[in-house]
Amino acid sequence: MRFTQLLWCLLLLLRFRFLAEAILDPVDFLALQAIRKSLDDLPGSNFFRSWDFTSDPCGFAGVYCDGDKVVSLNLGDPRAGSPGLSGRINPALGKLSALTELSIVPGRIMGALPATISQLKDLLRGLRTLILSYNQLTGTIPPAIGSLPELSNLILCHNHLTGSIPPFLSQTLTRIDLKRNSLTGSLSRVFPSLTGPVDRVLLRLNQLNYLDLSLNRLTGTIPGRIFAFPITSLQLQRNFFYGLIQPANQVTIPNVDLSYNRFSGQISPLLSTVENLYLNSNRFTGEVPAIFVERLLSASIQTLYLQHNFLTGIQISPAAEIPVSSSLCLQYNCMVLPLETPCPLNAGPQKTRPTTQCNEWQG
Repeated sequence: MRFTQLLWCLLLLLRFRFLAEAILDPVDFLALQAIRKSLDDLPGSNFFRSWDFTSDPCGFAGVYCDGDKVVSLNLGDPRAGSPGLSGRINPALGKLSALTELSIVPGRIMGALPATISQLKDLLRGLRTLILSYNQLTGTIPPAIGSLPELSNLILCHNHLTGSIPPFLSQTLTRIDLKRNSLTGSLSRVFPSLTGPVDRVLLRLNQLNYLDLSLNRLTGTIPGRIFAFPITSLQLQRNFFYGLIQPANQVTIPNVDLSYNRFSGQISPLLSTVENLYLNSNRFTGEVPAIFVERLLSASIQTLYLQHNFLTGIQISPAAEIPVSSSLCLQYNCMVLPLETPCPLNAGPQKTRPTTQCNEWQG
């Protein structure tokens, strides 16, 4: 009998503990209600069907809790082809103080990032992932986002964001993807001290492995030390960068795309160790360093796009055989092509740049 009573008491204690853990913090509960009121399913989406606030919010689609706090919020059906959500991001987002991950699937989320995000440094110190890509967000990126101490993934690509990119100070950043917005400014602001002593910055960002700032309106020169970041992909194409490309050391980044900018001067041989290098549609001059040819013929370089520049020569035999795994494009430069190689369609039909353009630019 005594054993039965003891067992019953233990079951009651476990039940009470479960109920206590299942009760969401009132602040988080109200924040989720406000977020729900600001967003709707687009036609064909049923994401919010499970969001019935008469039940435990920790069981809602996309809501993940630890005890009585929301730690992850993934809004929208992540499956391919999902219509996504519409509406605006509610400022109550800043009340989810234990949040470590926030993502919203592609859809029609409009408006600016809420002003409360400026408080994220204090309220959401544990936020690690912020994914709001492929929506219709406008306005600027709040400066405090760059100061989030635990931020590792920032993906805001394919929106309508404007203004400058805030400086990034997190030691845990691994991925920054801001492509296809209307951001302005220079990289020296994004990565403080890149134009001066940068050892502290490089140590601070020693986990960064992907940087995509393409398809924006960024300007200025590219500090040579940016090529020392331990990243696998550097995407800066289709901006308004200009000046010389001068890496401090041999570049070890496998994929570098600097195309469709206004870079000038000679091509640095320190870029020859890049596996996929896109320098097309710039203003580079002079001869292509011989080391590029050596690495191309040995298949160490997989892609070398140099079309639409003002290059005057490349020391490669007309009988040279480019490996099947490698691609070389030299069209529309200030030289007679030493050999025919397949180029992308957007390189155009013209093989050589008009002499008048070459004389004017080099003069």
